[in-house]
Amino acid sequence: MDGVARRGWRERTGLLVLYLALGMAPAARAGVSVQIDGLDGELRSAALAHVELAEYADRDVSAAQVRRLYARAPEQIAAALEAYGYYEPQVDGELHEAPGGWTARFAVRRGEPVRVTALDIALADPARGLAAVRTALAAFAPRLGEPFEHAAYERSKAAIQAALLANGFLDAHLLPTTPRVEVSRAAHSARIRLAWDTGTRYRIGTVHFEGAPFPDTFLARYVPWESGAEYAQERLLALQRRLADTDYFAGVEVTPEIDQARDGIVPIRVVLIPAKRSVYTGGLFVGTDTGFGGRVGLERRWMNARGHKLKAEAILAQRLETVTAQYLIPLPGPDDRSFNFGANFKKETTASSTSRTASLVANETRQWLGFTRTLGLHALSGNFEIAGRHGQSTVLFPEIGLVRKRADDPAFVRDGYALTLLARAARRGLIADTSFVQVRADAKWIHGFSERQRVILRGSLGATRVDDFSALPPDLRFFAGGDRSIRGYGYQAIGPRQPNPRSQKPETVGGTHLAVASVEYEYYFRRDWGVAAFVDAGDAFFDRAFSAKVGAGLGLRWRSPVGMLRLDVATPIRDRDERGLKLHLVIGPDL
Repeated sequence: MDGVARRGWRERTGLLVLYLALGMAPAARAGVSVQIDGLDGELRSAALAHVELAEYADRDVSAAQVRRLYARAPEQIAAALEAYGYYEPQVDGELHEAPGGWTARFAVRRGEPVRVTALDIALADPARGLAAVRTALAAFAPRLGEPFEHAAYERSKAAIQAALLANGFLDAHLLPTTPRVEVSRAAHSARIRLAWDTGTRYRIGTVHFEGAPFPDTFLARYVPWESGAEYAQERLLALQRRLADTDYFAGVEVTPEIDQARDGIVPIRVVLIPAKRSVYTGGLFVGTDTGFGGRVGLERRWMNARGHKLKAEAILAQRLETVTAQYLIPLPGPDDRSFNFGANFKKETTASSTSRTASLVANETRQWLGFTRTLGLHALSGNFEIAGRHGQSTVLFPEIGLVRKRADDPAFVRDGYALTLLARAARRGLIADTSFVQVRADAKWIHGFSERQRVILRGSLGATRVDDFSALPPDLRFFAGGDRSIRGYGYQAIGPRQPNPRSQKPETVGGTHLAVASVEYEYYFRRDWGVAAFVDAGDAFFDRAFSAKVGAGLGLRWRSPVGMLRLDVATPIRDRDERGLKLHLVIGPDL
């Protein structure tokens, strides 16, 4: 065999051997199971996240890759534990190959953690005395005696820095010459020493408004701080909230111009996007108390450069007709005053009464001790028929109202309440056909026990002292029963009764006193769907002639796109005069 032939034969033989070797080589194994013993909870999760080998649980990997990654795992586990204060862990491991893949098992002994033995945070007054800074200092972690956890330490530093910046110390920074953390592995100790140079506390400068259809002099009344006030982020957020609450604007952006700060003064830029000036509303509705109906409305969000507002609405339903108009003159400032003038026509029909009344209202509203206070005059005139008796009355009376509401989410309240207090009085002869004094209180409390459960408590109390009850229009009498009162009874069906002269059938005429209470439990089996069980009780009555009426039932709840829909079926309890089921349908907010 010549040399060329021999070389060709050797090449063919080598290729054959290589082919056979490759064909007989073990195929890539699928999957690696990683188990870590000796750790649990957050430590185990952190260790697994650091072990690169765990990434191949559902991926093909060769034997060489598995061994290489396995060799790195103890170092990776140790690095993960160091962030939690364990600087000297011991990690032992085993690696096994099985037909279905590989199993890597690690036994970890954490050892003694490095604990904080000294904590010194230097922060000068007045920065140290601020509530937000004190809160950040009090929450600093890790504390003395706790393991030195790196993530908690970084979060705590950031919280203090954020509190300083939010309260006007815009130049605050950690002094670089201060040793921040000294760790002694031998002594298992960590000494934390931090010092801030807070610099000067900045003040709020000129506020520039852009994009509004109002003069700056009007908008400046919404600024909730005095000239030269110390910078605080919460003050800027308060301005943003106040401007957004006016309904004048579709967008409000309040920005501190830090790069233009000079001599400790920060100018503020407010960019405003006007909302749609006129809003038209309309639609159909159904309510148990009112029947089927429709409503149309107009809201003019601002009438002029002084921000005056106009609202008008008309409702036409089976048992209710109203036309209302209201003109508002806002006087923004610390107490958010407003002068309001309104006119209203109302025709209402219930099971025992029909009334037609016109009213004029002039009042002032303002924020007062956490309440919205309303103080004004109310003129009411009209005719009515109740229990077959005709009446006509004109009454001019002053009234004062206090309203307070708190809700974590107005669309669906899990924790919140509403409280309304009202007092009014009139004297015969002063444009009044009778003298009276009336007070009323309404309260509602909502609490969510979990994502799926809520309890709702509701109550109303009222009392009237009147010279001539027959001259008191139905709007000023107390009734109970209906969607928002005692379910199981019809609208205004509960109260003192008198025989109708025509039919001799007793009909409700209303009372001088009111006492109603309700408890309701809701369970939501889906995010927007729930069921309810409730009990309502109370009475409208004269003086001390209280006789509790009780209604109970079940309901369906739907968080619809247009608001909460409540469909209730209720029945009177132990009432010989009232029987059967009543259906109640209400659409509207919780509070």
